[in-house]
Order: sequence, then C-alpha cells, then structure tokens
Amino acid sequence: MTDPRSQPIPADFPLATSSWDGAERAAIQRVIDSDRYTMGPEVKAFEQEFAAYFGARYAVMVNSGSSANLIAVAAASLDDHTRLQPGDEVLVPAVSWSTTYYPLHQYGLRLKFVDIDPATLNMDLGLAREAIGPRTRAVMAVNLLGNPNDFSTLGSLCEEFDLVLLEDNCESMGAEFEGRTAGTFGVMGSFSTFYSHHISTMEGGVVVTDSELYAQMLTSIRAHGWTRELPSENRVYPKSGDAFEDLFRFVLPGYNVRPIEMAGAIGREQLKKVPSLIAGRRANAKLFVDRFAGRNDVTIQRETGRSSWFGFSLVLQNRLAGRRSDVVRALAAVGIESRPIVAGNFARNPVISRLDAIVPESLPVADKIHFDGLFVGNHHYRLEAQIDQLVGVFDRLAGEAA
Repeated sequence: MTDPRSQPIPADFPLATSSWDGAERAAIQRVIDSDRYTMGPEVKAFEQEFAAYFGARYAVMVNSGSSANLIAVAAASLDDHTRLQPGDEVLVPAVSWSTTYYPLHQYGLRLKFVDIDPATLNMDLGLAREAIGPRTRAVMAVNLLGNPNDFSTLGSLCEEFDLVLLEDNCESMGAEFEGRTAGTFGVMGSFSTFYSHHISTMEGGVVVTDSELYAQMLTSIRAHGWTRELPSENRVYPKSGDAFEDLFRFVLPGYNVRPIEMAGAIGREQLKKVPSLIAGRRANAKLFVDRFAGRNDVTIQRETGRSSWFGFSLVLQNRLAGRRSDVVRALAAVGIESRPIVAGNFARNPVISRLDAIVPESLPVADKIHFDGLFVGNHHYRLEAQIDQLVGVFDRLAGEAA
C-alpha cells in the first residue's frame, strides 16, 4: 500500500483531494470481476473492519452520511424504549449541515436551536443546559470540522436529564476525546465517506452503535424495512424459518439507502490508510495554528480533545470583520478554495419556515460565523507552502485595512 502522503501534491490549495491509489482501483476491479455490484460481502467486510477500527460493536454502511443520520434518527424514533415521540424537543447546534436537522423534523421532532461556543464551534453546553425544558428528550451533538465535543460535560448533562444522545460525526472521522473515538459516545453515531471527507468511497456513510437492537433496526431500515438481512434469531421481528416467505417480509417503515459493493471494497482499502491520513492532517493543523497564533484580525477553532481537522476555520475580526467577500476573492485569486463554515447560522436559511423549530431571539455567535466565517481545506499531504500563502493573503488584506 502506498503511503497517501507521498502522492504528488497539487500546486494550488483545493478544498478536497483524492487519497486513492492503485489499491482502490484494484478493489473496484475486484468487484467488477465478481460481477456483483449491489451490497454484498465487500460491504459486510467493510462494516466489520470499520466497527473494529473505531471501537464500536456494530457498523452499518449506507449511501451517504446524510442517509446515516436519517436511519439513525429513524431507529431511535421507532424504538419503543427511547421515548422519542412527535413533538419532543431535540437540542441542535445552530451551525451544522442541513441533514443534521431534516431527519429530526421528518420524524416529527421539534428542533431546539442552541448557539455555539465561539472557540470550539460546537454547541455551547452552558446554553444547552439552559435550553432543556420539560419536552426535551434528546441532543444531536455535531462534531464540527473534525473537532469533538466535550463529551465529559455533555455526557453528564444527558445523564442528569435522561436525554438520548445522538452523534453527527460526519466531519470528524478519527477525532478523539479522552482516548475514545468521536462517533461512539452517543447511542448511535454517523460518519461520512464522501469525496471531500477523511476517507472516500465515492459516496457513502456509516452508522456505528454498541446496541444489537439498533444495529438490526438500522440494517432493516436501510433496505426497505424488511427482514431479509437479519439473522434468524434477531430482536426486530421473528423470522418464520421459511426462506421464501422471509424474502419479502416488511416490518419497519424503511428506505432504500443501500451502498454499492464498490463503495465497500474501496472503503476497506481507505480504512487501512486512516492512521496516515489523520497524521498528515494533524501535522498540517500544527502549522496552521502556529502561523495564525496571536492575530487580532481572525480567530481559529480551538481544539477539544484531539481533532481530526477536517478543515481550517477562519472567523474575521476587527479590521477584517465584514470583509468576507473581499477575503474570498483574494483567496480565489491565488488558487485557494474556501467555503462558508458549514451552513452558517442554519436558522437564517429560508427552509427554517418549513421546519418545526424553536429558535432563540438571538444567536450572536452563529450569526458571527454566518457573516464573517469561512474555512479552507486540509489534506493528508504537507501544506506548508499553501498555509504560508494563506497567511500572506491575510497579511496583505490586513495591511490594506490598516
């Protein structure tokens, strides 16, 4: 296997790059040679290897991280023991991606927005405590841009108020808090294997859990809500023992969000590279943090535990505040791609009028991120020259504003 950090380095600073080499292409060919393209033994092997690597009992692969959130919320809502009923409130951070929120709404749950911590960019846990009311039943914790939440504090909060903890870890594969992998703190945790994420299976996502019941529910919900992939003895619905009859027995309201077999095969090769991919990102993060230390015109994300550094956030301050469009143009002019910090303050998106949501009168930190925040990519290969160039752009703009 080739060390992905030794691959040719792009001359510019893109948002995402590939970490594939001959191993992934051979995996694709292996599937082609097998003539089995839908979910099969490669996906199953990837699930087992993924769970073992990240310290979970079970992993269920789907076609995207968004689908991973969907089936996790579905399983939690359909489980009689979680008490998630239509109208129950779920605490959500005000800054995240759309499919953090949509599955909760689609299962009749009420979104209760909580502002974020300006340093970590994750949910402000002090405000989360204040937001808990008599109908609050769960927390959807989002580990933003590779940065894990403070799960010691959050776990205690959930235990104190008997809240279900779900984890959207789609941006934070490989992050750790107190020696434990992000994505494994909640009853279920989602991961994404989309092209721009830590590993790529083209499209793909995974849900991990330590619950046998949830693993079996997720397996059923992933494919039509049937019992076909469930073991003979399972906790979802008893099989008849007649193989023919059990082919088309539907027991849960499910979907078709199965991954393709190529994604599983690619994932198995990508998983082998995770240590070097994360190490490369952390080495770049050290450079980034060092270069931007002490500036008063931009703030960067403060690491909680051990971030896996999905990307590098930059929040404009003082003389650069209000100049995000100038910054984005200046970065683009030298080949540095940038994006808003996820979706900014999601409550400012027009879709909020169609969601059952409780939005505070003021979300000042999320608003600051919405108007003055951006992020640039991080990669597995060394970015010293690119980070120096990034600093140079900020130095020039700051000088013009002086």
